[in-house]
Amino acid sequence: MKFWFKKRPTNTSTINSEGSDEQYFNELRKQEFSRLDRQRHVYLDYTGGNLYAQSLIDRHFEYLRESVYGNPHSTNPTSQLSTQNVTEAREKVLRFFNATDDYYCIFTANASAALQIVGECYPFCESSHFLLTADNHNSVNGIREYCQSKGGDYTYCPLHYEDLTIDEISMTELLQKHADCKHKLLAFPAQSNVSGVKHPLTWIEKAQSLGWDVLLDAAAFVPTSRLDLSVVKPDFVSVSFYKIFGYPTGIGCLLVRKSKFDLLKKPWFAGGTVTAVSVNYGGYFLASDHERFENGTVNYLDIPAISRGLDFIEGIGMDRINRRVKHLTQQLIQQMQALRHTNGTPLIRMFGPTDLNLKGGTIIFNVNDPSSHAFPF
Repeated sequence: MKFWFKKRPTNTSTINSEGSDEQYFNELRKQEFSRLDRQRHVYLDYTGGNLYAQSLIDRHFEYLRESVYGNPHSTNPTSQLSTQNVTEAREKVLRFFNATDDYYCIFTANASAALQIVGECYPFCESSHFLLTADNHNSVNGIREYCQSKGGDYTYCPLHYEDLTIDEISMTELLQKHADCKHKLLAFPAQSNVSGVKHPLTWIEKAQSLGWDVLLDAAAFVPTSRLDLSVVKPDFVSVSFYKIFGYPTGIGCLLVRKSKFDLLKKPWFAGGTVTAVSVNYGGYFLASDHERFENGTVNYLDIPAISRGLDFIEGIGMDRINRRVKHLTQQLIQQMQALRHTNGTPLIRMFGPTDLNLKGGTIIFNVNDPSSHAFPF
């Protein structure tokens, strides 16, 4: 078995291997994540925050050392270099999600900031309706406040109790129920932060065919699953990059379908978001692309690390990562289900799908006493 890193002019790395996934990841752990073993860590939170690879930060620090970078809001050589590198990272993100032709990539502080843009700028009104599943992240739940403040209503679609999947009958009825509403928004997670359930992305097209716009929270999904936006086409997608490759933190993005870009009505302007404004004139002209929503100066020193992080993930292969997470999840579930009290009753009661194709690496469960009563959290 051979493993090696091949230097490329862009200082990214490609990992090549022969052998099983287990052998591959054992070697990858030694090369890129040896601090886990040195410090005797067991790290399980690959949904909340991934770990950065050693080569990723080495190459980014080399990038910072080798040149001079200025604020992109200028035309001097250092600023132009920063602009070029941020542009390359933006293009890399769009290629990674196969979204180059149809989407804008708006860099944000995190996935929550991306969701806030939708909540703040979506044209909710008195005849609007916001539909969301009961297992959304709180940053999605918070959008209901924007809807209510403008006179609109919201509804939660229930989940099945046992497997925590979307109640298809209820969802279908709710999508059909609000035919007369204006500016209807459906929001659901591609993979639930709460339960790990992967909801069918077919709901996107179904909702759109009934006049709904769709917000897909992909933050927990994309670290271990492939999202191809040329196949499924939600109108808005929120992403957080450190969840995918660990570094840098503090950067996410909102992917906006170009056909729905002008639907978002920004209620104010800030530095970098306008093409023209004057203290002598009450109006202003917003930028016509991603810059409209990137308030102030973007994180131009860290954003280029996104390109290297996505290169690293592509070098491993998302399919390989998905297989590995599925394998480890299956092992853990089997061992937890085998745990018994001395009287033979199960120690663990699990919720969510039993089909691992329908869930990610997050497991939700109760711990029961010998009388099968759940211990409170």
